[in-house]
Amino acid sequence: MPLLHVEHLKKYYPVPSPLFAPRRCVKAVDDVSFDLNVGETLGLVGESGCGKSTMARLLMRLENPTGGSILLNGADLCAAKGEKLRRMRGNFQMIFQDPYGSLNPRMSVYSTIEEALKLHTKLNPEERAERISELLSLVGLKPEYARRYPHQFSGGQRQRIGIARALAVDPQFIVADEPVSALDVSVQSQIVNLLQDIQKQTQVAFLFIAHDLAVVEHISHRIMVMYLGRLAETGPARELCSKPAHPYTKALLSSVPSLDPKHKIGRIVLKGDVPSPLDPPKGCRFHPRCPMRQPICETEEPVLRQVPGASCGHCSACHFAEQVAQL
Repeated sequence: MPLLHVEHLKKYYPVPSPLFAPRRCVKAVDDVSFDLNVGETLGLVGESGCGKSTMARLLMRLENPTGGSILLNGADLCAAKGEKLRRMRGNFQMIFQDPYGSLNPRMSVYSTIEEALKLHTKLNPEERAERISELLSLVGLKPEYARRYPHQFSGGQRQRIGIARALAVDPQFIVADEPVSALDVSVQSQIVNLLQDIQKQTQVAFLFIAHDLAVVEHISHRIMVMYLGRLAETGPARELCSKPAHPYTKALLSSVPSLDPKHKIGRIVLKGDVPSPLDPPKGCRFHPRCPMRQPICETEEPVLRQVPGASCGHCSACHFAEQVAQL
């Protein structure tokens, strides 16, 4: 059984409509299903507005889904409320994108981490102090930094504090919502390597959200590519990046700089903007921007299915996935 089982998850936001007009909704997440296993990192990539952050908020139960289910160790997160949901929150935590805005400037590092320990554990003050020292050492900070305040740290150090706070209650999985996008490139690699080291020690599972496929490929075991609220492609990280089976994935990969002479994907420039999730295109949602579209793409919506000849679990929502993978 997977640690996390998400099935047909949906999040629709109603928008005001003229009197007597049909009800309209922004389909931020539209029928998404996936599994996350113990000790695994699952990458989620896509352009801004594709639904990645909405997915994160749904998994954290910061928002209620419109439909579908989220099962954590078989327990339904969507049905949990009140005290039951509060107890379950110890099993899942989040690392936020902005290391500057995610920490309370009036709280010391000690108080920030201790707050989570008070909410989700029964440790006494001495045990909490010992646990905070362990966490700071785990993320590469000196325990004596515990009495300092956020403004006394760099961006990378603040993100390490955020990671320590997320790990405080020994969660089973963590959603990392673009945790390195606000950091310098040199610091990004340090944080990514830190997350990998932590996973080896604790077997925590990560849903790693980003728009940079190069970072996601490095840290992830599997990758999901999201476009306009739905999954366009999913599969093992190395195979998906070396043999993409969806034109959108291929376009994303073409934008990643590479010094590898075997990197054969030329730069693919997508024309136009991402369509509005309020009124997604009929047929394949990507077809207005797809350089490989055919008439069937404009009328028939492709389903996410196994790519012929690919590894098990490599799936693509493209009518011509096999041909795309061979290009």
